[in-house]
Amino acid sequence: MKALIVNDDGIDSPGLALLARIAVDAGLDVQIAAPHMERSGASASLTALEEDGKLILTRRDMPDLPGVDALAVEASPALITFVASYGAFGRKPDIVLSGINLGPNTGHAILHSGTVGAALTAAAHGARGVALSLNGTAPSQWETAGPVAERAVRWAIDHGEPGKVLNVNIPDIPPGDLLGLRPAPLAEFGAVQAEIGEFEENGNESHSVAVTFRSVEIDDSYDSDAALLCRGWATATVLQMPFEVAHTDLSELEFSRSDRTRS
Repeated sequence: MKALIVNDDGIDSPGLALLARIAVDAGLDVQIAAPHMERSGASASLTALEEDGKLILTRRDMPDLPGVDALAVEASPALITFVASYGAFGRKPDIVLSGINLGPNTGHAILHSGTVGAALTAAAHGARGVALSLNGTAPSQWETAGPVAERAVRWAIDHGEPGKVLNVNIPDIPPGDLLGLRPAPLAEFGAVQAEIGEFEENGNESHSVAVTFRSVEIDDSYDSDAALLCRGWATATVLQMPFEVAHTDLSELEFSRSDRTRS
């Protein structure tokens, strides 16, 4: 089974190296292709730096992963996954492992996550996807993240389904403090919310709007992924592609050419 290892923190992230090592130890045929610099918040955008219509990429040496091909790609994580699905880096991946992200990807804010966006892009092309994140602005507890990530990857190999994504969030706490790993629904909000200031006229047709981000107070009244993560649980949620037809009455919107002729 071929695995693509990607992230949105860039190819030099410690979480990427750990995830690649886990994939190798699980017996997967590993290909690393990750952004050459941080691309957090890229969602599933298909953006890149190009030269004459060609993606720019550089082979990188990964000393702790001998024999593993590693590419630093000047593109968003979703675009990397997209082109990999069409054979840009050899045989298309059967599974895409995205992460381990520096910071959580919980709640409906996963819409904006480059980590989750890469995994969902894989799912859209018929592969299995796994997105993994370690909570905290400067996470350090890789001894906790490693075993949870290994369990998640092995579950995805044995039980994951093409077209679906396993989204796992891990608390940044010592291994002895981890309560375990359990399924959880998405929280209504993510880890942060935006506060929008006044629209300001700066002169010379220049305008500005102040945008600041603040941490959200977690709703602890039900066991969402965000709430459980704060209590010391690692959480797992299976995601499907969100582009399903909603059951909404559109009879007042539709028309045909004959309707316009009669009117």
